[in-house]
Amino acid sequence: MGRPRREIYLDRNATGPVRREVAEAVRPFLTERFGNPSAPYAVARQAREHVRQARAQVAALLGCDTGDILFTGGGTESNNLAIKGSFLGRDAPDRCRIVTTTIEHPSVRESCLWLERHFGTPVTFVPVQRTGQVDPREIEAAMGPDVLLVSVMHANNETGVLQPVREVAEIAHRCGALFHVDGVQAVGKLPVNVTEIDCDFYSISAHKFGGLKGVGALYVRDRAVLAPLQSGGHQEGGLRAGTENVPGIAALGKAAEIAHSHVDENREKCLALRRIFDNLTKRIPMTRLNGAGAERLPNTTNLCCLYADAMSVVLALSVEGIYVGTGSACASHTQAPSKILRAMGLSELAAYCSIRISVGPELDPEDAEFAADTIVETVKRIRLVTAPEEIGTCDEDCPCFLENA
Repeated sequence: MGRPRREIYLDRNATGPVRREVAEAVRPFLTERFGNPSAPYAVARQAREHVRQARAQVAALLGCDTGDILFTGGGTESNNLAIKGSFLGRDAPDRCRIVTTTIEHPSVRESCLWLERHFGTPVTFVPVQRTGQVDPREIEAAMGPDVLLVSVMHANNETGVLQPVREVAEIAHRCGALFHVDGVQAVGKLPVNVTEIDCDFYSISAHKFGGLKGVGALYVRDRAVLAPLQSGGHQEGGLRAGTENVPGIAALGKAAEIAHSHVDENREKCLALRRIFDNLTKRIPMTRLNGAGAERLPNTTNLCCLYADAMSVVLALSVEGIYVGTGSACASHTQAPSKILRAMGLSELAAYCSIRISVGPELDPEDAEFAADTIVETVKRIRLVTAPEEIGTCDEDCPCFLENA
């Protein structure tokens, strides 16, 4: 008799469930508290007050003033607004270059390339080390008087590797440039204080820490440096026209409040769970931890299981009710090797053989152990039916498992 099927979700960096308390908090805004915050009567004033409250809750999560929070449609819009808006709002034409890294989320990378295509904006992509971390000295070497903006993520969505954002902020500001941090993966998993980071912009997305999809926020230190990307009404100080998504914003505020009060506790829970999956490098032959040697998110493990195609592993595990990722959920449909892992020096083969395991604090340790056992068995089974020559060989300089041998 086989083992009972369990549903174990291990792709929290893609998205997660709405917290029960958040769902309860948002329900009234779908029925009786439905007012448009821009209108003058009582039901509208009630909605406006809840938007104000949510702004204060998000500000407390990020360690900034309430007026510094701008609500958006999610992390992608926040990143677009910070990058494109700062370019369109600049008052010094000679400052036009953008400096970023080779491991950024598609919403950052494509925003930079859009400016390059449509405005001739020069973009410098700084390489990362094999750990997946950018060397601040490389950022400094890329700087010059023409740099308008530096954009570096706080935590990588695929590997969980943390970036030295405070050091990069100092370098950017020393050169007179603005500094944007894509904090979508960090918020709710780590304590975040934008004042201590000393950034000009910080992007977040509600569904990464228990809120609804389709809503996020951008911390903006000085709104005068931004130009709006859409025209219309006066909402969000004129920087984000359109009727406010009051249910989503209220949910974001409640999720921010919960994340702020439980961040240390949740981090410890996730670290204990992460150790179970990090230990798979010892249980599965020819397996490497991508991002080894760098500080990572407490919930993220990225494994290269050489000669086990990641998509085959993901699909086989899903049959068992275990859900892991192959990289960024925003790019997974492309069936191309991860740009992030390739930028870290992995060969195409190693990138194709890498899976991402990202947990939430609610995961039962017994389920984590069960999932780890199933991953061991699944990789072994896939390797038995896949000859190495069918999927290629690594480049000579690929780190693969040899660094951990």
